[in-house]
Amino acid sequence: MQNEKIHISGIAALGLVISIIAIISISLFIFKAEPHIPIFASIVILITFSLAKRQSWDFIETGLKNGLKEGLTPILLFILIGILIGVWMLSGTIPTFIYYGGQLISAQLFLPSVFIITAVIGISIGSSFTTTATVGVAFIALGTGMGFNPAIVAGAIISGALLGDKMSPLSDTTNIASAVCKVDLFEHIRHMLWTTIPAAIICLVVFSFMSNGANSGSSVGEFADLPAVLKAEGLVSIWALLPAVVMFVVALKRVPAIFVMMVGIITGAVMAFILQPGINVAQLMDVMQNGYIGETGDEAMDSILSKGGIQSMMWSVSLVLLTLSMGGLIQQLRVMERLLEMVQKFISTTGKLILATVVTAIGVNVTVGEQYMSIILTGQAFEKEYEKQGIASKNLARVLEDAGTVINPLIPYGVSGVFMAGVLGVPVLDYLPFALFCLVSPLLSLFYGFTGISIKKRERVEG
Repeated sequence: MQNEKIHISGIAALGLVISIIAIISISLFIFKAEPHIPIFASIVILITFSLAKRQSWDFIETGLKNGLKEGLTPILLFILIGILIGVWMLSGTIPTFIYYGGQLISAQLFLPSVFIITAVIGISIGSSFTTTATVGVAFIALGTGMGFNPAIVAGAIISGALLGDKMSPLSDTTNIASAVCKVDLFEHIRHMLWTTIPAAIICLVVFSFMSNGANSGSSVGEFADLPAVLKAEGLVSIWALLPAVVMFVVALKRVPAIFVMMVGIITGAVMAFILQPGINVAQLMDVMQNGYIGETGDEAMDSILSKGGIQSMMWSVSLVLLTLSMGGLIQQLRVMERLLEMVQKFISTTGKLILATVVTAIGVNVTVGEQYMSIILTGQAFEKEYEKQGIASKNLARVLEDAGTVINPLIPYGVSGVFMAGVLGVPVLDYLPFALFCLVSPLLSLFYGFTGISIKKRERVEG
């Protein structure tokens, strides 16, 4: 049976979404469970509902397959990034980042520096995933060595990486938002400055305050000797930065992310053999599979250095598989379509339209757990309403980024959230209060929507 033939009422669609959110929320916040089982329970509910609606198993399988199909590239990226981190630990690339970062960045400026550096790299290469998996991993270790709460450091990393992802002309989400809304790419980026600049200023002020409040200005605690340990272990060399340089240059060429990761892995492996002459192929393969294991003799220090490997990403991969399966079934049942039709009936002013767009984009992220869908579904649903009210499409594109792109890392079972938590080793709910850029952006969109500031009208041809 084809997807077009399924009929689901607005009440049924709302009931399904409320049930899914309730199951996940109760499991995460009350039972403190991992998200896998509540997501699986939600899949069971969706399958049961489909069967109750007399849909065939082929119909159900189609939904599952369509959902999983969207995740093939992210899942492969997860695996490659696990390998990359392990290889870069072995070659000394990440340890060298940590070492020189500790030499150049003071504790008083650490958090704002992390935010700025990750933002610049994110804008340059257009990928929050790559930014987080490379310099982000180094900053987590460096921040721990300085005595900072890893959740706060993760918040600064993710804030900068998402600013870069949002504003880069190389970013897939930026291109998708402009394409869905039929807006020139660079006009879209310029219009986003209205929310991006204030959000960035807020982040810098708060992170500066937190840097001074969280640390007295010097490396503290049991990790104070981290730079010396890295040097003693032979993991520090200026040549170890070569894989990062090569990878970032390749990324600037706008080649596929999978190819970028492979280049990073290959150059990292070559440098590992050159800089660590004692290793052999078997050891390299073990690091790729199981990750780099620190052997300094200090358990706390080893916990910082032991990272990467395919196995380290399996928790994330399994959760993404379940989340995408759930999202595919929700799409197959046309749940979000029905809810969007209901929402559109209550829009009468610009403020309410912006509010509805923000709530919908966040709602799709929470329900489906997929960043692209929050942009595409919301954009398609509200495009005509913006035109009807005489509001320029670039306003819609901006809201899609502010409430779609940057929100997914805050969802514990969202593709971006799963990735960030897995790579940085910090649970989503721990770093969520500190991912300031992600939290502030939708609020700024709402402020502009209700005040009318920066809301451009369709007075002339856009572009």
